[in-house]
Amino acid sequence: MTRPWLVVLFILPFLVACGTTHADTGELTVAAAADVTPAFQEIGPLFTAQTGIPVAFNFGSTGQLAQQIERGAPIDLFFAANKRLVEDLAAQAIVDPETMKVYAQGRITIWTRADSSLRPQQITDLADPVYRRIAIANPEHAPYGQAAREALERAGIWKQIEDRLVFGENVAQTLTLADTGNVDVAIVALSLSIQREGYWVLIPSELHPDHPLIQMAAVVNGTQHAESARRFVEFVLGPEGHAIMRKYGFLLPGEIIER
Repeated sequence: MTRPWLVVLFILPFLVACGTTHADTGELTVAAAADVTPAFQEIGPLFTAQTGIPVAFNFGSTGQLAQQIERGAPIDLFFAANKRLVEDLAAQAIVDPETMKVYAQGRITIWTRADSSLRPQQITDLADPVYRRIAIANPEHAPYGQAAREALERAGIWKQIEDRLVFGENVAQTLTLADTGNVDVAIVALSLSIQREGYWVLIPSELHPDHPLIQMAAVVNGTQHAESARRFVEFVLGPEGHAIMRKYGFLLPGEIIER
């Protein structure tokens, strides 16, 4: 005869294991740099349709996302806009070094609204006082802001425009500042410039060699969705992922410009 208390002891761990926790939903949580937002909004549904694995994205500044991961945020996979931050996390055993993959390289542009009379042709044009407010992503934690600052410094105009700068929390918010008319011009990601109506001109990568925007992904150690995370990375690096990334102006592995 089965003792009731033995049955309870047997099924209790099973019930706990089937609870609705983050780890058990099957949903893959991806922290991704803001510049990949439009591309990943296309890639995510395609991946889910083909694999049945749902994906939730947390887009933001790479530096801030890295801090969240360091503090134990429930993230399965990290797509950074700066490979150095992924390498730093690997050195702390926070991400799996065997899963580190360069997936793209970004570019920066000067962007103005389509209805703006301002049409800068090169970065030195921003020294003109007609550009009263200039937005860049915060260089304290945003790789695109770091690249923008370096380009402005190498162009010799950082000091001239420093008091006219407005910092966005990430590169997507920086574009919004210009798109809503809160600033006259913004230095943002090519990937975001392409998908938003407006005028833009590419900034030569030679102006930010110390911040080349080489972008890297890695699986976070301890995730219970490691296999799903690896599959998503491979999907981004596969033909369908590459086609979408290329559409938004990213350079792909094999095309990377390193100086």
